[in-house]
Amino acid sequence: MKQLSVFIGCIVLSVLTAAQSLQHDTISLLADKMLQEVIVTSASHTAVKRSEAPIAIAVINKQTMEDTKAQRIDQLLNKVSGVFMVSLGNEQHEMSIRQPMTTKSLFLYMEDGIPIRATGVYNHNALLEMNLPAAKSIEVIKGPSSALYGAEAIAGVVNIITQAPPAVTGGAISMQINNNGYKRVDAQLGTAIGKWGIIASGYYANRTNGLIDYSDFHKSAFSLRTDYKPSTRTTWSNTFSYVDYYSDMTGALDSTKFAQKNYSTPYTFTYRKVKALRLKSMLSQVWNNHSESNLSLMFRDNSVGQNPSYAVGNTSNPLLFRGQINENAFKTYALFAQHVQRFNWLNSKLVAGASIDNSPQTYVARFIWINKDAASGKYTNYYFPSTDSLLQNYRTHITNLAAYFDYELSPFRNFKLVAALRYDAFRYDFRNRLDTSKTTVAVSGVNTYQRITPKIGVTYNYHGIGFYANYSQGYVPPQLTELYSSGSKVAPYLLPQTFGNYEVGGWLSVLQNKLYADWSLYLMQGSNEIISVRQPDNTYLNQNAGKTRHLGIEYGIQYRPSAEWTIRFSATNAKHTYVENVVRGVNYNGKEMSSAPHFISNGEVSWKPAFMKGFRVSAEWQHQGRYYMDDLDNFTYGGFDIVNFRTGYASKHIDLWVNLLNAFNTYYSTLATKNATMKGNASYAYQLGDPREITIGIGYRFGK
Repeated sequence: MKQLSVFIGCIVLSVLTAAQSLQHDTISLLADKMLQEVIVTSASHTAVKRSEAPIAIAVINKQTMEDTKAQRIDQLLNKVSGVFMVSLGNEQHEMSIRQPMTTKSLFLYMEDGIPIRATGVYNHNALLEMNLPAAKSIEVIKGPSSALYGAEAIAGVVNIITQAPPAVTGGAISMQINNNGYKRVDAQLGTAIGKWGIIASGYYANRTNGLIDYSDFHKSAFSLRTDYKPSTRTTWSNTFSYVDYYSDMTGALDSTKFAQKNYSTPYTFTYRKVKALRLKSMLSQVWNNHSESNLSLMFRDNSVGQNPSYAVGNTSNPLLFRGQINENAFKTYALFAQHVQRFNWLNSKLVAGASIDNSPQTYVARFIWINKDAASGKYTNYYFPSTDSLLQNYRTHITNLAAYFDYELSPFRNFKLVAALRYDAFRYDFRNRLDTSKTTVAVSGVNTYQRITPKIGVTYNYHGIGFYANYSQGYVPPQLTELYSSGSKVAPYLLPQTFGNYEVGGWLSVLQNKLYADWSLYLMQGSNEIISVRQPDNTYLNQNAGKTRHLGIEYGIQYRPSAEWTIRFSATNAKHTYVENVVRGVNYNGKEMSSAPHFISNGEVSWKPAFMKGFRVSAEWQHQGRYYMDDLDNFTYGGFDIVNFRTGYASKHIDLWVNLLNAFNTYYSTLATKNATMKGNASYAYQLGDPREITIGIGYRFGK
């Protein structure tokens, strides 16, 4: 209670905030309307009714964001059926959508329908490069969607829609703090000046003295959006976004420390730092009721620098270790064009577009020696060798040319047919800046990839009940590291990895729209997956030799017995299996994939009493089922159950909230792995989940 009093005192003495403007400009999935009729803005920039979209799609709206007061995006995404975003600490993460929990480049992250990263330089932590307070909504499209969105849209797409400027001046400022060292300030301000609308959003967050030693972080995020409307048919939107992020990199706990609840770490100086800048300018023109076009220009400047804990390795000297410092950076100059044409014939619509993405990329890694203190067991310092310490130094010019179309028609009432096709051409112009006789990186060269990707689907709706079916493909060309850092002097011949998906699903709204449910059943098969294959001379080479099968059902139900109560439950049952997978001589054929729970669910009960307008309270349950920790299926982790309570009160200008996360202080791991061999040798790694956290916040809103 003493700690809690201190936190409350800090709050009272601080200016605290909640970015809550434009509440009524968002699309609410909790509205008293038929939920399948909610209009969502697809990543192709066109308005789509949920009941007419033959895909598994979910929308997290602004109201849900404001009620949740999420500190991280995973606290929102994990409410969606079929989604589990793994927290690795300090906004670092992995993802699981129709895949095991993985770092692989199988997910596409977008902002306003445009990827936030260049193809070939995927990073599993990419969502930390987003500014959540600037978001109006978050769309989650599950399953392959490369026909519309391009490479990496395989298992799922996360598309963050930014908030448009308000019609009148308004804004908010807030602050929050918790008992685990987390502090954060949010601010937002928007106004209209003549035909211009402007909105600025941002936050600063840091954590010090967290549960694990050397686990501090800080992040600054800022976004500015301007909309200019010279007429009712023309809109010119410009967005600027910048993120500056730094986090200590402590690594996972081993089995001994996890069992002992020992939160010490030997890593005293390892880190990850990210700087991400994006500029986008989009001109939209509505020609008439049947025709509209948009043209977008984008510039990206992104870098990820690391002194990675996972690169620390042994030497013959027990007090001397090896490591590296590296930086992966890229810039992007991109153009996107799209036209939408509607026809009276069969109520049809054609969406056609093209893009060019030109992204020069550089990667530099330098070798370091690391000293370890015998008494404390900690790595105390590092230094560069006296001779040249460059491990890798290369530049790749990435070019992607793409064209696509999406055509839909309704041959009879309540039925819609949608077909899409996309063509992509990639070119990697690789230049190794090191002497190839002294490095394991490939010699300079050019690699090209071409891909045609289809998608076809149908929907049918009748009196509040709807069904859909689709076939779609997803693909990703080889990542730069798979080609040029594979240990081969010549880049291996690799094809894009391809995933084919067969899916049926549906939704219903009954009891005067008080009960809404949706479901999707899918079978996704991966081929040409890149794995390390032993060669006849006992060396190893990346090859397209892997196949996997992913079978699952996703389902959600929401019941609103009255305007005061909402009950929601979402879940997925899935099985992920290796069909062909022989890696470095180890045969995994027929084995279940590791880090793949059979069952994941999230449930929530919310109450907003009519007699106390503005008050809310909710209880949330997050469940992760048992899964294999290794690909040989020898070791399992039991999963976890977490309970969160949230309460708050919002008046016209003041917003107060208290979030009690992991209320019962469950001790768990968000991701548990074991690197096992055929001989049974293994090393455990546990990513520690957050302990009980009490977050207190207060915000002030001004204007309208």
